[in-house]
Parts: sequence; structure tokens; C-alpha cells
Amino acid sequence: MSTLFTPYTLRSLTIPNRIWLAPMCQYSAAETGPLAGAPTDWHFAHLAARALGGTGLLLTEATAVSPEGRISPADLGLWNDTQTEAFRRITDFVKSQGSTIGVQLAHAGRKASTAAPWTGGKPVGPEANGWTPVAPSPLPFDEISPVPDELTTDEIQQVVADFRAATRRALDAGFQVVEIHGAHGYLIGEFLSPHSNHRTDAYGGSFENRTRLALEVVDAVREEWPDDLPVLFRISATDWLTENPEDPWEGWTVDETVRFASVLHEHGVDLLDVSSGGNAPRARIESAPGYQVPFAARVKAETPLPVAAVGLITEPAHAEKILADGEADAVLLGRELLRDPSWAQRAARELGGEVHVPHPYHRAV
Repeated sequence: MSTLFTPYTLRSLTIPNRIWLAPMCQYSAAETGPLAGAPTDWHFAHLAARALGGTGLLLTEATAVSPEGRISPADLGLWNDTQTEAFRRITDFVKSQGSTIGVQLAHAGRKASTAAPWTGGKPVGPEANGWTPVAPSPLPFDEISPVPDELTTDEIQQVVADFRAATRRALDAGFQVVEIHGAHGYLIGEFLSPHSNHRTDAYGGSFENRTRLALEVVDAVREEWPDDLPVLFRISATDWLTENPEDPWEGWTVDETVRFASVLHEHGVDLLDVSSGGNAPRARIESAPGYQVPFAARVKAETPLPVAAVGLITEPAHAEKILADGEADAVLLGRELLRDPSWAQRAARELGGEVHVPHPYHRAV
């Protein structure tokens, strides 16, 4: 059997294969009213299709822990019981197909309150169901973004409490995995990076201070989540900014990611989902197939924390090689699984692996 189709165990949970769905926002939830932030038929169809296609682990899109934590007014949330109940239909179905279901808990920080990409993706105000974003420092993401409100220490503790409460709801909703979103320039990643965090209190400056919020969130989630179920953390391994040790406001670096990975492991994180970028709009990113895999490989080689690799992984043979070469423990597919919900079944045919196929689809095997 190929490595790609070998089950993978984290704590007591065994995921049937190493092909995982990366979190991708759908911008398809109700924006207002009692169902705001709750998953709809669209989210059911989106996730159900990938489960039917044999994907091992499905991670929801960034699911906000508070209304102001949404990237857009049409994002999913997990801050009330209505949302919790609506997710159960999805989690029940995904598990019935043999796949594992996880939720990515998130706070968008200064990149919140924007329109859906197909309507321009620009910041929106109260007239379009928007709000004023918050951040570690009053620094806008780019020239068209509003200046965010700087979080007070009390407000930071409320963010931690929101992650804690959302974790309890995630368990009640039937999720088996929780991933904490610390990547792509959203709130936790904003605190990690000196590019976006200019604070001078206990949450800014040194590596220890900039990682403080992330670790407080990890500890809160780990305390609420069952000991026998895994917690993942998604990180941007680098901001893709020029690394100049003489400039105190340069970005988050790969060296810091490696250092932080060991700390996350000590705090009970079970796997690092290694992405990159998103915190600086003018960062120069040279993308190519597997361009982020070396970041995951370095964390895997230098720390005890398992890793998943992501980024332009489109071909089964490439995914197999990443795992066989020991560069990662799993691969996360994003756009490729949007194009082909049954990618795992195609990969199994090409590589001689085995993957779940629903009985009504057996005639197509």
C-alpha cells in the first residue's frame, strides 16, 4: 500500500488516509438574522462531496469564534447554539462515510469585515453588515483597509475565552479534530509577527511575548478538548519578507516557526499544518508545485511535532513522494479538491491504494 493511503493516528483517533481537505472559506453563510454564521445546504454539499470522494480528514473553512472574528459577514461561526446544531447534520454525514471531520477555529483580526472575493473582497462597513476590525496594533493590512482597534489586555482575554467556548461547541457539534488558525495574517498570526505586532506590553516585542496569545489559546482549547482527541495548529512558516536582523519590525521567520513548533508540542498540539504568507500584501512569494513543502520538512526534521504539507500539491505521485521521502506526515489539498472532490479515489487508482467508496458508487470503481 502506498504511504498516502496508510491510516494515520493522532491520540486515539485514526484517520483513514493522509489526503486531507485544507480549510477554504465558502463565503456562503447568512450574514444577518438568527441563522447568521450557521452552515447551510451549500456547506453540507461541499463537505459531503469530499467525504464521498474518499478524503481522509475534512477541515471546515475558518470558523469564527465571535461575530467580529469573521473574515466576511458571510463566514461560518461557532459562537452560538444555533450554529452548533446546524453543524451536526454535516458531522454526522461525514463520519457515516468513514471520513474524519475537523473544525478550524479562527479570528480574522485586522483582515476581518471584507466582502466575498467575487464581489471585490474589499473592506465593508456597517452599511454592508460590516464592523471595525481589531488587531494587536492599530496598523491596517493595506492602504485600503481601515485602521483596526488595538485590543486591550482585557479584550485579548475575551478572545481566549471565545476560543474556549467555541471549542466546547465544536465537541457538542460532533467534530473529531480542532485546528487553531494561526496563519495567513489573521489575528493569532498578527500577534506572532513583528510586522503586525508593535506592542510594548506582555503581548509584544520578544518571541515569548509575541507567542503568548497563541499559547493561551492553545492551552484553553486543550483544556476543553478531550485528551484522546487531537488539536492541530495552522501556521504561516514565513511572512515572505526580507529577513533583516537590524530591523525590529521584520516578519515572522522560518527559524521562529521551528522554535515555536517545539513549544506547541509541549503545550499539547498534535500536528502542525504548515502554510505561509498572508500577513503582508506586498510580500514576494515564488510559488511552484510543493513550494511550501520545505517548511514542513524542516519542522519535521528538527522538532518532535508531526506536520502536514500544503501548497500546489496536485498530482498523486507528488503527494506520495512527499510522504515517502519523510517530508510530511500528511498532505492538505485546497484548490485541487475544489476541482475534483473525488481526487482521493483517482489517486488510489493511480497508486494502487484503497479508499472508501460508497456502495451506490461501486459500479464506477
